[in-house]
Amino acid sequence: MVHSGGFYQTEKRRPGPGELPAVLHWFMWEALFTWMTGIALLVLVYYLSEAYLLDPAVSSIGRGTATALGIALLVVGWVVYDLLWRSPLAASRAEWIAATISLLLLAAVTIASCRLLSGRAAYMHVGALLGTIMVANVWMRILPAQQAMIDATKAGRPADFTLGERAKRRSVHNSYMTFPLLFIMLSNHYPATYGSPANWLVLLLLFVAGAAVRHAMIGHGSVARWALVPAAAALVGALFFSTPKGATAPVTADGAAPTFAAVRAVVVQRCLPCHSRFPSDPTFGAAPAGVAFDTPESVARLAERIRVRAVETQTMPLANKTGMTPDERTLLGRWIAAGALLR
Repeated sequence: MVHSGGFYQTEKRRPGPGELPAVLHWFMWEALFTWMTGIALLVLVYYLSEAYLLDPAVSSIGRGTATALGIALLVVGWVVYDLLWRSPLAASRAEWIAATISLLLLAAVTIASCRLLSGRAAYMHVGALLGTIMVANVWMRILPAQQAMIDATKAGRPADFTLGERAKRRSVHNSYMTFPLLFIMLSNHYPATYGSPANWLVLLLLFVAGAAVRHAMIGHGSVARWALVPAAAALVGALFFSTPKGATAPVTADGAAPTFAAVRAVVVQRCLPCHSRFPSDPTFGAAPAGVAFDTPESVARLAERIRVRAVETQTMPLANKTGMTPDERTLLGRWIAAGALLR
């Protein structure tokens, strides 16, 4: 490898008894601290706040129930995954059975989460499950196996390299989960994905795309690059299902467009409780993302953002907390299509 002005050679070895290298570099704290900070944010943003966890248009479960389900998902998810991959179903000749069951369970969890929680919260909880599995793989399966081999080598005994093979399997799992998890960590910036009526399908397609790209990177032989074909197909599918299908209503035939007074009335009632320099909604102490509609000029300046979030993706108002109606969304769309004029 070429790095920092030097050349490096890495070599995978299976040392014999007493051949332990003098210095070992462990890669473990990165995973743990990433998981800890992620869980802290999950609790802070979703469990201690009323804003993001639930969407009344998705389900009617309570906040306590949703929180309990989220925590149970992480605990039970790891236990089920670990038991499955330690069972006879994960034997080398039957590994495809465990893989198939794992993928089906992941699909079921994704669909159930999107049917019970808000789209944004569902994505984050599926991501938290993957992150929990990854860090538990490192600390509960990979590191202990490596430590057992080190102890045997120090004691002058041959190391049991089957432990390393099992640890390697978990490491491969983590590798395939990397790209899907990275997207989920950033998904709140892409509301068209979690705000889609088929948000569960979009997420599953992104899983396929991420895992396929990773396979093209780490797979052996030129055949591995063919994984980019299903990756591209999955990305096209995700783009299709996340593209808003409800077109903005056109300006009326005689050229009449909604007046700004009508638009202002909608913004004041549906948007201003949060998006103001002085929010009346106690959920936020300040306007989210710094977006405020206190003046007519600010409404016109942010018209494009209103179109994307309130008209096309319909991810604002958040969980439609203020009850914006379809007619009001259409009115906003027509006003923006006509030039977002302040008259």
